[in-house]
Amino acid sequence: MKEIERKYLVGETILDVVKYLQSKKIRQGYISDLDGKTVRVRTKGDKGYLTIKGKTIGISRDEFEYEIPFEDANQLLADFCAKVLEKERYELIVGEKKWEVDIFHGKLEGLMIAEIELESEDETFELPNWIEKEVSSDIQYYNSKLIEKA
Repeated sequence: MKEIERKYLVGETILDVVKYLQSKKIRQGYISDLDGKTVRVRTKGDKGYLTIKGKTIGISRDEFEYEIPFEDANQLLADFCAKVLEKERYELIVGEKKWEVDIFHGKLEGLMIAEIELESEDETFELPNWIEKEVSSDIQYYNSKLIEKA
């Protein structure tokens, strides 16, 4: 399956937008990160996931995600991940598209990133006013790199 997404830094005005929305706590770590290909384990709310991602080309990459038992995901995070990244995720609809806004915790406190998944790399969409800067191609904002600072 192909994942096509754009990633943006978000301004503090997003806090007024999400303050009444329900969020899900995400904890994630990386079992492998080799040559831009990753194997990630994540808990999101009360569910667990194992995700394999291919190397990013442009804003696209192969992605395979599987739900796994929550207890297994926690065990994998504890036993196989050197670091664990923590964030709150809010989902909201702008225009006809779903946006995911991540507000990071710990050493990444203050970092807020929004992502939108697209059907094609040239798909047009409404850009919300809380967006500050696109960082889709900036490797330092990939979660697999952010975790190094966590």
